[in-house]
Amino acid sequence: MSLDHIQLAISSHMQSVNAVIGESLHSEVPLINQVSQYIVDSGGKRIRPALVLLSANLFGEIKPQHHQLAAIIEFIHTATLLHDDVVDESDMRRGKSTANHIFGNAASVLVGDFLYSRAFQMMVKLQSMHVMEILADATNTLSEGEVLQLLNVRQTDISEQDYLKVIHFKTAKLFEAATRLGAVMSDATDEQELRLAEYGMRLGTAFQLIDDVLDLSGDSTQIGKKLGNDLEEGKPTLPLLYAMQHGDTKEVALIQDAVVKGDVTQLPAILQILDATGALDYVRNVAKKETSLACAAIASFADSDQKKLLQDLADFAVNRQY
Repeated sequence: MSLDHIQLAISSHMQSVNAVIGESLHSEVPLINQVSQYIVDSGGKRIRPALVLLSANLFGEIKPQHHQLAAIIEFIHTATLLHDDVVDESDMRRGKSTANHIFGNAASVLVGDFLYSRAFQMMVKLQSMHVMEILADATNTLSEGEVLQLLNVRQTDISEQDYLKVIHFKTAKLFEAATRLGAVMSDATDEQELRLAEYGMRLGTAFQLIDDVLDLSGDSTQIGKKLGNDLEEGKPTLPLLYAMQHGDTKEVALIQDAVVKGDVTQLPAILQILDATGALDYVRNVAKKETSLACAAIASFADSDQKKLLQDLADFAVNRQY
């Protein structure tokens, strides 16, 4: 499963988005330019800005305002990555050294703040109170999600519902905002806007769940980081939570100890437990249910090549290896 045909369909518009990003990154402070350009150029699938364009495309013309919104979404996402890597003390992302590893924590946090504030400068220029409301709400929810995740670190008694709440806040909310904004700037009806918002929320949830699976069982060369990264950071992701709910006493104790200590050396033994309990398959099935609901949310839109791209993206989300 590949993103190639989806990216090709919007390639000219993504070039315009990249141009907006390049222009808007400029600062009179050289370190800001250096750090922000490094993180933006570090790769990534650019799913969130693509969602702005794909949702707009359902309604016909993709406008310059959509390019601006896509860049704003990417800036907000990039700011969260800068802050995340400092909080998690990460030194590798997408197969490259993190910005905090190269430039230090202080520079990463402050440039993240710059990207947030630049995003809000850009959204004000669009002169849409509804756009500002959506993005302000999304940014606030992202911050709440970060704090919720921090509270869950090295905790082994988290419920599935509580974990999914973190995903909804920390990851899925920005997906929701991206698809919603594409509709808003296309003069969609309230119902159409909400349907695309649900599509984005469900898609973002599925993406994070598959990330959780790949973190434990993927190919490190494809996912761009070492396996067990979340485990090492003490994050009790859904595969681990499910295994702790369904393993025997000895298996549960081993996983609990690894999560509390961040002991990634236990990963081979944990993978055996995940296999025995069916934890990875369970999480994949939860993700598939989410993408089914995502596609159901846009089922009322007329069949078109543009709608098919959104359906294909949902398919990619649950079948990807990176």
